[in-house]
Amino acid sequence: MREFAFELALCTHLEGATDSIVARQLGAAVAAPGNRIVDACLVEPGPEFDARTAITPESIPALAIESGVGVGTDAYWKDAFDCHPDVARRVVDRAVEIGFFESRRRNGREYVRRAVRYPDWFSRLIGVENKPDLGRPGDLERQLRTDASLALFDEVYLATGSYVTRAHLNRIPEAVGVWRFDPEKGEREVVREATPLAVSEPGIELVEERPLRTDVAVASAAAKARKRRRIAERAYGKGWRTYDLPPCARASTTTDGRPRCAHFGRVVDPGSECGESCPGFEAAAAPDVDLDAIRDRRSPWVAEPTGVARRQAGLDRFG
Repeated sequence: MREFAFELALCTHLEGATDSIVARQLGAAVAAPGNRIVDACLVEPGPEFDARTAITPESIPALAIESGVGVGTDAYWKDAFDCHPDVARRVVDRAVEIGFFESRRRNGREYVRRAVRYPDWFSRLIGVENKPDLGRPGDLERQLRTDASLALFDEVYLATGSYVTRAHLNRIPEAVGVWRFDPEKGEREVVREATPLAVSEPGIELVEERPLRTDVAVASAAAKARKRRRIAERAYGKGWRTYDLPPCARASTTTDGRPRCAHFGRVVDPGSECGESCPGFEAAAAPDVDLDAIRDRRSPWVAEPTGVARRQAGLDRFG
């Protein structure tokens, strides 16, 4: 099975088998963010998960959460951010748009405050590296060594469709767990349990490997905590159905929202397999499928929350 289809099959399985938020293709590094993209991530709900679902179905901007904007007092928007004003402007506009900030004008200046306290909404993060065929490992060892030494995730798993041998297990970090997953049957076997990682301690990030030299960076516990929150927020807003359905008469979706092609009789990757160059392409409107509604129905994510703006007494009168 192609890696894209394997990944989507695992995501839909995890969505049905756990109470977690499931997302895919998320940045998972601190010092060099583009150096590590984790294939799938599970975000386990924390004690205030319901409070998070009530705010917005979108990702809350990290800089809005990390800013000096509070709940109880208003702040001049420029003074509340430690970044370029143009960046701060975009963050404020987005935070207001999704209902995390409220904005008022006073004496010709704009002031903002949070509509709600940011909740303690997630607990553990589980990272998953997908490798359907262990005969084609690619950068698997380096990726998993980075995950184990950096310890952004509470646990890390390798998911594969291959038969897992002792030699395979010996080539990956001992802390990494292994799942054998059958995408056709939707069955997952735990070959080896993962060992919990030290997420609250500093971690070592592999930045670059060259002959006779490996460059690393130390990620502080605070930097890791910020990155974990950013991963969780990105996962909440993004999910795993991140593709556009192709405008083709032969395109449809499975009941769980995966893109399927009648010409090939299988799940396809619209980004790389669909289009006018495909021999089965027949121009038509894209399938009229509400992927958000499917996610809302199958997961704890809430597509249309009640919202929190002006819920607190007197909040709509500040300024």
